[in-house]
This record gives sequence, structure tokens and C-alpha cells, in this order.
Amino acid sequence: MLYIFGGLPGTGKSTLSSALARELQAPYLRVDVVEQAMRVAGREVKGPEGYIICYEIARQNLLIGLDVIADTVNPIGYTRQAWRNVAESLGLPYAEIEVVCSDEQEHKERINTRTTDIPGFTLPAWEDVKNRYYEAWDNDHIVIDTAHHTVAESLVSLREQLRLKNIVE
Repeated sequence: MLYIFGGLPGTGKSTLSSALARELQAPYLRVDVVEQAMRVAGREVKGPEGYIICYEIARQNLLIGLDVIADTVNPIGYTRQAWRNVAESLGLPYAEIEVVCSDEQEHKERINTRTTDIPGFTLPAWEDVKNRYYEAWDNDHIVIDTAHHTVAESLVSLREQLRLKNIVE
């Protein structure tokens, strides 16, 4: 099973997706980690390279029978389709999960007060997040609104929505 997370920075996407990865004991692929490692290795990250690396790592883990958690902003239809293609090419199920924070003040506060857990990684400022290009999702997917909810509450909501869609038992 491929769990495809997307959403703007600061919505709680990485917190929620990593919590699910711990719960499932599944490989956790975070594009920010891959892209920062590329920068440390002296590579300029200007395009889809980090995503492409994550697609292939996901494919290999799915091939050996592991669930995979993908944590990316996933801002455009093309990247979302590419993630679906990974699972579909193997005949495996997937769940698309968009994480949002509907309270703009809470979202802004998260952006302005968070610290990075990736050495050397520069977090985006609020204006960067507000002005980031992010296409509306055009397909049926799960939406988790983390505003005013703990991680545990959001994880319960995610599990409930996965069950309602008959994705998990």
C-alpha cells in the first residue's frame, strides 16, 4: 500500500505522515530529506530530481511487500499522478491524503515558530508558503484538517477516513 501525502508546508503533513509510518512500521520517504542530501552532496535542486528518487525508492520497497509513506508537498497534478503511477504500475492500492490547516492564523503561527529537523535545511517563511504555487486537487482523495487538532486526533481521523473508503480494515 502506498500512502501519498501532500499539502503546504506547516499544515502538519510531515508530523502526521511520520506518525503513520511509525504506527505501520513502514518506510518513510520525505522529499525534503532527499533534496537536502542532494544539496549537501553539491547538487543543485531545481526540478523533480528529489521526487524521482523518492518514486524509485518507493517502488523498490513496494516490490518487496512493504507499505510506503510518501511525504511531499505534491503541489501539482503531475506529481500526484506520478505517485499514483508507482502504485498502479505494480497493481497495488494507494491512498492520497491532503493535509490542510484551515485556520490561517494557526497555520501562520506554525510556520513562524517551527524549527527544522533536517540539518542545514531552510524552512520557508510565511510569505513563501502563502505565495507558493499549489494546484487544487482534481480527484477523490482524503483531506485531513489539522487545525485545532492534536497529532493523535488527526491520526484517528485519517484511520477513520481510510476505513470509510475501504482502504484499510
